[in-house]
Amino acid sequence: MRKYSWNSFKDLVFRNPAVATQDPHVDDGDENTERGNWASKREYILSTIGYAVGLGNIWRFPYLAYKNGGGAFLIPYFVMLVVTGIPLFFLESAFGQFCSQGPINIWRAVPILQGVGIAMVLVTLIVSIYYNVIIAYSLYYMFASFQSPLPWSSCLSWADSNCSSTPRGTIQCRVRVNSTGSKNQQTRMSLFLSRVALQRSSGLDETGPVVWHLALCLLLSSILVAAALIRGIKSSGKVVYFTATFPYVVILILLIRGVTLEGAGDGIQFYIGSQSNLTKLYEAQIWKDAATQTFYSLSIGWGGVMTLASYNSFHNNMFKDAFVVTLTNAGTSVLAGFAIFSILGHMAHIYQILEVASDVLFLCLHAGFGLAFIAYPDAMSKLPISPLWSVLFFFMLLTVGLDSQFAGIEVIVTCLLDAFPKIFKHKRALLTTSACAIVYLLGLPCVTQAGIYWVTLVDQFVASWVLLVLALLEIIGICYIYGGNRFIKDIEMMLGSKSFAFWLWWRVCWFFISPSIIVVILVWSLMTFKPPFYGGVQFPVWGLALGWCMVVFILLWIPVVAVYKLMKAQGSPWKRLKTSCSPSKDWHPYLDVHRGERYSEEKFKLPLELKCKTNRRLYMYCSLRPFIYIYNTYTYNTTFKCFHYLLFELRFGYQGKISGSL
Repeated sequence: MRKYSWNSFKDLVFRNPAVATQDPHVDDGDENTERGNWASKREYILSTIGYAVGLGNIWRFPYLAYKNGGGAFLIPYFVMLVVTGIPLFFLESAFGQFCSQGPINIWRAVPILQGVGIAMVLVTLIVSIYYNVIIAYSLYYMFASFQSPLPWSSCLSWADSNCSSTPRGTIQCRVRVNSTGSKNQQTRMSLFLSRVALQRSSGLDETGPVVWHLALCLLLSSILVAAALIRGIKSSGKVVYFTATFPYVVILILLIRGVTLEGAGDGIQFYIGSQSNLTKLYEAQIWKDAATQTFYSLSIGWGGVMTLASYNSFHNNMFKDAFVVTLTNAGTSVLAGFAIFSILGHMAHIYQILEVASDVLFLCLHAGFGLAFIAYPDAMSKLPISPLWSVLFFFMLLTVGLDSQFAGIEVIVTCLLDAFPKIFKHKRALLTTSACAIVYLLGLPCVTQAGIYWVTLVDQFVASWVLLVLALLEIIGICYIYGGNRFIKDIEMMLGSKSFAFWLWWRVCWFFISPSIIVVILVWSLMTFKPPFYGGVQFPVWGLALGWCMVVFILLWIPVVAVYKLMKAQGSPWKRLKTSCSPSKDWHPYLDVHRGERYSEEKFKLPLELKCKTNRRLYMYCSLRPFIYIYNTYTYNTTFKCFHYLLFELRFGYQGKISGSL
């Protein structure tokens, strides 16, 4: 048995070639012996589900369902899942699996749009920074839950005269200022979040010191991510067996416990019960919210779906995988809503304020973080053995957040490995550790007293309509520039031939329905854009300008790279554009064995060398030499190619095949 020690750990991180007998990130049974593959199909499915199922499934979906008529919201939600969610998830999975590359190198298919891949990586990097902070919040609340009673169960020394332990009528999830400038009462949970957990300052202008308990939780989060990814997908694939399944165990436990509580039925009625308002279906807002939730919850346009799929075997059935992941993601959102609203209904029953319970739920859910860190912890404090339920809930948030963070860091690491394989191939562990360290350092401003404002700023500017732009360009690049029919032929190389009827629906979605819906949402989002705020505090002008600068910095790479590709190409302007929009010579399946005739080498050796002069047709020999090369260009017509193949077979007895399809 191999003995592990500190020296073996150093060898893994720094890859000492003197002791390295095999790349630890590649197993003997891997199809791709250079990049590695998933150890099993289960690991890929669990990793992708963990990536898709994020915190938004826990705190955003229930709010949108309540806001848009309860059960009525499920109708447009599943309609949008069918016409946008599943088709785009299938498209990204197939795109990544075909060439086995990350989101930057994958755009060798359309070089002029390689800036889209860079923008995806930048979005993932920035979002990973603030997502790490949300995980740190979950860690802090989980550790704080190991107390009885829970520290937020009553107004303690950290509270002031505005704290209300028995909220009635003026329940607020955030401070509101009335016309006279005075503040209404706040719940103890909102005060605990602001004064104890975040130690929130008065605004973005007042940065304040680092909140050290959050900084330590942020460090722990980074260590957990680095440890899980130390061997890339080989180690994270084992971790997701727990982190991707445990949230469902907790949701089921909370659901069973919740529905047995008094008043749970009232909460479910607010969710999708008899108070569902079907007339909402006639409003455009409900369809926009459904499409937005579907799009963001599946992480379309982030690059993570492509990255995870790039480690699949070439003939993996990503078509079935797309249905499994997307339907599981949607079911998780619905199931989590039942668990959450049943317990919130019990909280409303305890307060005996069902007349204003709807306002309570709406304000708490609308606050974004309000459900996870205000409303639900408050509900936990009302249950028997409240520390147990609180620990379970925040541990669930931790595992949900870690799964998404795994994929985010993997996107960054994979892109660097694909770009510089000779430098980083045997230093993946060091690269992963460095990436997690950088994400931690960049996240420190988000755990200062003004940290929550930075988190809100990034969430509103970067993780919003920017992704819509990237997804739209992705569809245009694949379906309209690269060619939808060519892409379908690529997929058939992996799945096998399919009928025209099979592809009809996907063609309609990829070419028309999905891009049209994205354009509508994008235009609507820009027209209805409002400056972000948190807790009633408006952001300063320079803060909003910084938010727009982040957007420009991300999207600027798209035209910059496009101009660079055009300048690098040769010929007339039209020829440069045509070359930049055509697949590069490096665009093909990663392994030679999978390339077939469509992507085979353009040059093959024969017993003698044939030097040919071409003027759109092959018309003469020049000289015979010991080796013959047939330069297979697209200017040869079928007759000449067949003629020369027959000639050389008869003359020299060569039994090989001339490359390219005749």
